[in-house]
Order: sequence, then structure tokens, then C-alpha cells
Amino acid sequence: MIKRLLLLAGFLVLACGVWFWQALKPVSKDSASVIVTIQKGTSVAGIARTLADQHLIRSASAFTWYVGFRKLQTKLQAGVYELKPNQSAEDILTALTTGKTDDIAITIPEDRTVADIDDLLAEKGLGEPGDFIACAFDCDFSAFAFVPQKNSGTRQNGIGSKVEGYLFPDTYFVSKGGYDPKKLIERMLQEFDARVAKAYARDIQENPQPFAKIITMASLIEKETRHQDERAVVSGILWKRYNERQLLGVDATVRYFLHKPTSAITAKDLDTDSPYNTRKSVGLPPTPIANPGEASILAALHPESSEYWYYLHDSQGRIHYARTNDEHNENRQRYLR
Repeated sequence: MIKRLLLLAGFLVLACGVWFWQALKPVSKDSASVIVTIQKGTSVAGIARTLADQHLIRSASAFTWYVGFRKLQTKLQAGVYELKPNQSAEDILTALTTGKTDDIAITIPEDRTVADIDDLLAEKGLGEPGDFIACAFDCDFSAFAFVPQKNSGTRQNGIGSKVEGYLFPDTYFVSKGGYDPKKLIERMLQEFDARVAKAYARDIQENPQPFAKIITMASLIEKETRHQDERAVVSGILWKRYNERQLLGVDATVRYFLHKPTSAITAKDLDTDSPYNTRKSVGLPPTPIANPGEASILAALHPESSEYWYYLHDSQGRIHYARTNDEHNENRQRYLR
């Protein structure tokens, strides 16, 4: 009887050992990056649950025990990590205890275009120039219901891709060795989905304008404003012009389709025939002209009503509103000399 019990105990110990070491192996061969944020003060068990929920480890219990076995409970560091399912528990533990990954932090500011992002990635040594633009036009993003399924422009300078306007501005961690433009775009669309499409679902549903037009308007607001307190007022002016079928007159739309982000706009530029030229074409441009931030999207959703129809910024970046075209011309003479 005792011998049987010893054999059974030995078998259980062996089985537990096999289970334990199997649980420390990679979850899969998938090399897709997963962004994990470890908050300061999170317990080992809490970190393990987060990793398990993200399908990065096989067992939260095994990982917790392994950390204890290695006596590294106090060595885990808070931070943002890019981890992968094909990493072992040892690899993940190394990343969490050293605070180091082989990833590059890419910060996408508000108001950047697909072409701007392509330039930024190329400067960081991620892919070849044009890779990001090509994917923005050609890759399939039909899994995201808010993304238009057709491009409204051409690859030239990256104008009018279907994802323009829906790439959420934020900091993303990208593995230099495993960079894939489609996966990066999908992560940016996922952020947009979570931070905008789902977060403001009720506001979007109650708004009289289609969602695509709201995002396009938000991109104009992003390009046309300098300070937070201007956004809702400028939104109200532009929506008022739009609803009255007046020309929006936003020079940033001309800069977008001519790919002239900083150089002076000429009279010839303003006379160019294009649906993006809001100096000549009534209504919104065919697509957003940048990727707006959350503040501009909220301003597009909630415009502020005012008596103004015009606005301009002086050389110091201060905004000046006008009720009539005559007042606007006076402001031009006074502040744009």
C-alpha cells in the first residue's frame, strides 16, 4: 500500500513538473506584437493574469510560481512592453525585469497624414519608403466597419487612401525585425475603434451627419486650429458653411492634395480643379486630410454655435473671428500684413 502511494506521489510530482515546464513554453508560433501596459504597483499575480488574458503565457499560476522560484518578485518593472506569443515565459520575464525590448517607439502626432507616417517610419529604419502608403491603399481592412472599402485618391503622395483619418495618433512600439505595415495599421485602427468608434458610439449615433463626414470635418478642424478653445467654434463655423452650401475655403485641403505642407500656396494652387479644393468645390473633401486627434473629433461631434462665419490666425497664432466678409477683410488687413 505504501509503495503504491509512493508511486502515485512520484507520478503526481512528475506530472506536475511536466505540466509546469510545458506551461512555460511559448503559447504559439505567432510573432504578432501585443502591447502590454504594466501599471506601477501591480502584483505578480496581477501581471500574470494580464499576460494570460492577452494569450502571451499558457498559465498565470505557472508564471507566478516561476517568478517566485527565480526570486524575481521585486524585479518586475512597470512600463509599456511589446511582447509576442512566440516568446517563452523566460523571454517575457527577462523583458519585464530588465525593462528592455528591441522595439522602437513611434509617436504619431495629431494632424499627420498617411504620407507623413510613411516618412516617419522610413526615417526610423522601418521598411522602405512607400511601404506604408502602399498598404494603406492595397491591404484589406474590411474587418473594421468604419473604414471605407474604396480609396478616393491615388498612391501619388499617399493622397486619399481609405484609412486616412482613422489612424489614431498615439505612441506605438514596433519591432524593427518584425515590422509589418499591415499589422501597424491594424493596431492604429484598433486604437481608433476603442478610443473613438466605441467610446463615443452614442454621440456618433445621435449626430445628424454620417460618421465618415464627421471624421473628415475633424481632420479640417485639426489642421485649422492652434489651441483647444478654438476647436468647437471653428467646428461651428465650418458646419454652418457646409449646411448652407457655402465654400468651406480651407486652404489646408489644397495643401493636402498638392502635397505642400509648408511652402506658400499660390493663386495658381488655389485655382486648381480638384474635389479637395474647398476654395472651388462646395462641401467636404472626398476623404479626411489628416488623422485627427480625439479633441478635434469631439469638436466635430459637438460644434459650438456662434455668430461668426470667418476666422484667421495672425503671425502670433492668435485667432480672430468675423461676422461678415467685410469684417474678415478688415482682419486680414490688420493682422496679416
